[in-house]
Amino acid sequence: MSFSEQMLDQLSAGQLDDAKKTFASALRHDDDDMLYSLAEELYGLGFLRQSQRTYLKLLERYPDEDELRTALADIAIDEGNNDEALSYLHQIKPDSSAYLQSLLVAADLYQTQELFEVSEQKLKEAYTLAPDEPVVLFALGEFYFMMGQYEQAIPYYFDLIKLGTTNFSQVDLAGRLGTAYAQSGKFEQALGYLQQVKPDFISSDILFQTGFTQLQLNQFDDAIETLTKLEKRDQQYASVYPYLAQAYSKQEKFEDALTTLQEGLSVDQYNEQLYKQAAQVASHLDDEALMDKYLAKGHELDPDNIEIALDYSNLLLKLQRHTDNVALLSGYIEADETDPQIYWNLATSYQALDQFDLASKYYEAAQPYFMDQPTFLKQTVYFYRENGDINQMLDQLKQYVTLVPDDDEMALMLEDYE
Repeated sequence: MSFSEQMLDQLSAGQLDDAKKTFASALRHDDDDMLYSLAEELYGLGFLRQSQRTYLKLLERYPDEDELRTALADIAIDEGNNDEALSYLHQIKPDSSAYLQSLLVAADLYQTQELFEVSEQKLKEAYTLAPDEPVVLFALGEFYFMMGQYEQAIPYYFDLIKLGTTNFSQVDLAGRLGTAYAQSGKFEQALGYLQQVKPDFISSDILFQTGFTQLQLNQFDDAIETLTKLEKRDQQYASVYPYLAQAYSKQEKFEDALTTLQEGLSVDQYNEQLYKQAAQVASHLDDEALMDKYLAKGHELDPDNIEIALDYSNLLLKLQRHTDNVALLSGYIEADETDPQIYWNLATSYQALDQFDLASKYYEAAQPYFMDQPTFLKQTVYFYRENGDINQMLDQLKQYVTLVPDDDEMALMLEDYE
């Protein structure tokens, strides 16, 4: 047995001190092929320093073997020694047999440094040199996939599959393609690939992507089945709950949707969007108390979220809690938030509270945005009539009748005043 083999056995047995001594003997006595295998094994086991020493020993003997430099660059990257890695890579010239590999290692290095354009350039150069090389195709597909540029990733995964490769580096390519198509909005193509993923590769992410895609294709029963399977498999997978609830809601199974969202909130209690969605489902169940609870909590978690604030405001108006509504919305006026619905809702509450000057102020602020909304116009017609502002009332009334000419009551009112 060689010293290299003895060392690996000792490492496997946890005999680290003995392995250290045997390693020194291996460097002195084992042949070069054995040392190269040892370096690879040590790298795979995470013994980077020992792997590096072995590769350096070989590089002393074979200074023209650039494959050793790419291996040393990989180790340097793993140890965070980026300058050292670049030094090895820059020594590899375009006419070297290791140049293609050096481009891939460099691309990986630049990506870790968030120099994405440089990384992309290295990968494109590699593709120019070897357009049919699987490792290059996979590297480009993964680069664009991880960058969220899914449509650009698709051709490289597709080319790999055409070459007969179904998985690469423990990545199922059907899953990657399906996810990329789904993220590109091409749901029918996505589902076809996602359903080809082999059982050993069906991860929580694949289940989620499949359920999400089925939901987009209005396959609600299938979406519920898939997402329920994911929920049972991984209850901490927070993203499953809003989409499973959405699938239930599409089938008007609102009790199931609400239960799902409540389970989601037990996992992700600081997600204001879950509270917003739960309130929407509660509205279908006519549970105003639950709506109030969820919207109040969502607003507390994210007071800058105008959508949640307006949902809460609309509920407060319905419950005729006008003082609470004014307290809720006044802060947005002070912060110069200009969503016009805020003006309308404030005007409604100030009118109910008999604060007519403030009501008039906010109706006027809202007018430029809602002159095509019959509900708003009708509300302001009655407001201005009650406050004796006949000219303003007539302006609103004429606009309303133009939009809703078959409202006989309002048409007669206009005739009376004209």
